[in-house]
Amino acid sequence: MLKHIVMWKLKDEAEGADKLSNAREMKRRLDECADIVPGQLKFEVVLAQPGLEATYDVVLYSEFADKAALEAYIEHPTHKAVVPFIGAVREGRQCMDYEV
Repeated sequence: MLKHIVMWKLKDEAEGADKLSNAREMKRRLDECADIVPGQLKFEVVLAQPGLEATYDVVLYSEFADKAALEAYIEHPTHKAVVPFIGAVREGRQCMDYEV
């Protein structure tokens, strides 16, 4: 099994909206990527929550059966459609994939 974790720090303003609005829109768009390919086992998008420690604004935690499933997800048109929006609103990105 392969875990794919991505964290984004968002710009204060981008695409005509503030950080919170863009975080919500990003989550909405990413949620559409859940269960789009075989072998996608878990897919969770969360936003930083007031009152809890967070150094990033949006986190994606996902699990895939294998590397081929992750690659299929990355190349899927639904995922590719989200990428330009994320690129426009993000200030920074961290990612880690690992096998368990």
